[in-house]
Amino acid sequence: MSDSPTVPLIELNGLTKTYGIGDAAFQALKGIDLTIQRREFVAIMGASGSGKSTLMNVLGCLDTPTAGTYRYEGIAVQDLSTDERSLLRRYALGFVFQGFNLLPRTTSLDNVELPLLYRGVSRKERREKAVAALTSVGLPTKMDSTPAELSGGQQQRVAIARAIVTEPSTLFADEPTGNLDSVTTGDVMELLKRLNEERGITVLVVTHDDHVATYARRIVVIKDGLIESDVSQSQGGA
Repeated sequence: MSDSPTVPLIELNGLTKTYGIGDAAFQALKGIDLTIQRREFVAIMGASGSGKSTLMNVLGCLDTPTAGTYRYEGIAVQDLSTDERSLLRRYALGFVFQGFNLLPRTTSLDNVELPLLYRGVSRKERREKAVAALTSVGLPTKMDSTPAELSGGQQQRVAIARAIVTEPSTLFADEPTGNLDSVTTGDVMELLKRLNEERGITVLVVTHDDHVATYARRIVVIKDGLIESDVSQSQGGA
């Protein structure tokens, strides 16, 4: 991947995504042009069925476009094999979801170690990195707790620690506060904001919540498979 600052982190041109064929075909994305630079914090908004989740899935290499181009650090993602896309996800991307997706009978530490296990990292290094990640999200005393022993906000912090333990360049968060109350939502968004500012992680958040979007520096609104607006803003969140 290119480290050149002149190469955008993400560049989409004429991106389309169609599900089904013939009369049953549905075009979820209808020609998306979008450029995202390193270290940006972007909120992707839109009503249910607008195409925002489809866009996130394509950006996160969880799905492939029907037509158009997607370049990640200059790499033509649409031309990669399934295995190559898997490697890109494993080494460059982190994911946080509305459902925390933690292993229920496994400690916070073991949950966070899991991506490193898939990479073949040694047990000692896995443990050190997982401890550091959990500490960085404010859970140094919850390493031996299982999800059932944690609040919703704490579970999402464990999920964020798991997403950043691999030191991704981009963090995708799909409705990360959908299961949280307003106070905990603020805590989680402040954490994502800090990871963006202090670690330089590019953060893309899919949300329907206007308040969540205020934490981003840029809001992209999707409507009927197209970008309706793309506006930069001063970062807020208060």
